Amino acid sequence: MSPSAVSLTTIFVIVAIGVAIGFLAGVHRKMDLEQWTVGGRGFGAVLMFLLMAGEVYTTFAFLGASGWAYSRGGPTLYIMAYLTLAYVVSFFILPQIWEVGRKYGMQTQSDFFTMRYGNKYLAGFVCVIGIASFIPYLQLQITGVGIIVSIASFDGIGRTPAMAISVVLLVAFVFASGVRAVAWVSVLKDVLMVLAAVSIGIGIPYIHFGGIGPMFAALAHSRPAHLTMPGATANLGHTWYISTVLLTSLGFYMWPHAFGAAFTAKSGDTLRRNAVVMPLYTITLAFILFVGFTAVLVVPGLPNGDLSLLTIVRKSFPPWFLGVIGGAGALTAMVPASIFILTAATLFAKNLYRPIFAPAMTDDQVAKLARVMVVVLGVISLVLAIYKSATLVGLLLTGYAGVTQFFPGVVLGLYWSRVTMRGVFTGMIAGVATVIFLMLSHRDPLFGWSAGFLALCLNFLITALVSWLTPAIVVPE
Repeated sequence: MSPSAVSLTTIFVIVAIGVAIGFLAGVHRKMDLEQWTVGGRGFGAVLMFLLMAGEVYTTFAFLGASGWAYSRGGPTLYIMAYLTLAYVVSFFILPQIWEVGRKYGMQTQSDFFTMRYGNKYLAGFVCVIGIASFIPYLQLQITGVGIIVSIASFDGIGRTPAMAISVVLLVAFVFASGVRAVAWVSVLKDVLMVLAAVSIGIGIPYIHFGGIGPMFAALAHSRPAHLTMPGATANLGHTWYISTVLLTSLGFYMWPHAFGAAFTAKSGDTLRRNAVVMPLYTITLAFILFVGFTAVLVVPGLPNGDLSLLTIVRKSFPPWFLGVIGGAGALTAMVPASIFILTAATLFAKNLYRPIFAPAMTDDQVAKLARVMVVVLGVISLVLAIYKSATLVGLLLTGYAGVTQFFPGVVLGLYWSRVTMRGVFTGMIAGVATVIFLMLSHRDPLFGWSAGFLALCLNFLITALVSWLTPAIVVPE
C-alpha cells in the first residue's frame, strides 16, 4: 500500500470506531429533550471529566496551539495559564450553577438568565450572542479536520471533501444520540490524544535535536526573540498576555456548551472534583507546544502555522503513525464540534424560537426543531470553513470576546442580589457592541490590551452603575 493509503486507512478506522460509539451511546434510551441535552442529569465523575475534556481539548489544542508556537512564539504560553485559572473559577461557580439548574430544571445557559432576570428578550439576546460566538468555534473544528485529512493523506484528499464528510458524520450521531454521544466518543478521543501528544512531544524533539532541552537550546540560539514576549509578533506583549489570560479564564465556562455541561452532573461535588483533576489534562498541551517550537527550525517557511504539527509528523514518522495522529486529530475536531452544534441548536429552539415566536410549542416539538437546527448549523459552519480563512487561535479568541460578556450577568446574578435585569442587559449590549467595533475596525489589541477584556471591563462598570440606579428585582428562592 502507498503511504497515503496506509495513513488514510488508519484515519478511517479510528473515525469509524468513534462514529459507531456515538450511535451506540443512545441505544435503548428514549431521546427526549432532557436526555438529548443534559443526559438525564446522571453523569458521574468519570463521564463528567470525559465530557468536559472532550469539549475543551479541540482542534485548537491539537493544531492551533502548535501553530501559534510556530508562528507567534512566546505569546502562545497564554494557553497554559488561562486553562489552569479557568478551573479555579469553575470550582467556585459551577456547583452554584448546578444547584439552581437542578432546582428549576434548567437545560441551557439562557434558562439561567430567564429564571434569574425574568426577561425573555434578555435570554433571547444571550442565545443570539452565544450562537454567533459558536460559529467561529465550529468553523475552527471543521477547518481543522480539513487540514488533518489533507496533510495526513499526503494531499490525496482535498480539504473540502474531508470537511464535508466530517460534518455529515458529526451531525448524524448528534442527531441520534445527543450529549451522550459526545461523552462516550470522548473516551476514544481522549485516550488517543494523550498518547499522540506525549509520543510526538517527546519523540519529535528527540529525533531532530536529541531531546527537548537541546531543542530549546537550538531555538534560543537561532531565534532568541521567539521565546520571549512579544515573540514573532509586533503587538502581543505582556499587556496583551495578561488581559487575554483574564478574558479567557473568566470566559471559559461562559461558553453555552460548557455552562450547560454543568447540568449533566450528579452533584455539585462532582463538579468540584472535576475542577481539581482537569488541570492535569492541561499538561498534554505542553507536549503539543514542544512540537510547534521544534517545527520552527525543522520545517521553516510554512505559509500557515496551523500546518506545522502534521507537517513535521509526516516528516518524522511512518505513514501508519501519521494516520494515528490524524485520526486522533479528527476526533478532537468532531467531538467538540458535536457538542457545539447540539448546544447552539437547543438554544435556538428552546430559548429563542419558542418563547418569542411560538410559546405553545411542546418539548417534543422543541426537540424536533433542535434536530433540524443541527443540520442547518452544520451546513453554515461548513460553508464558512470553505470560503473564509483565519488562524485557528484567532477564530477561538473571536468567540471568547463574545461569550465572556455573559460573565457579569452570571456571577453577579449568583452572588449579588442587587443586580437588575436592566443593568445586565445594558452592560451586555455595551460589551458586545464594543467587541464588534474594535474587532471590525482592526483595533484588537487596543494599546496592547485585548479588545474582549476592555469590553468586559466596560460591561461590568455599566452593569453595576445601572443596577444601582434601577429598582432591585426579587431573586427566586
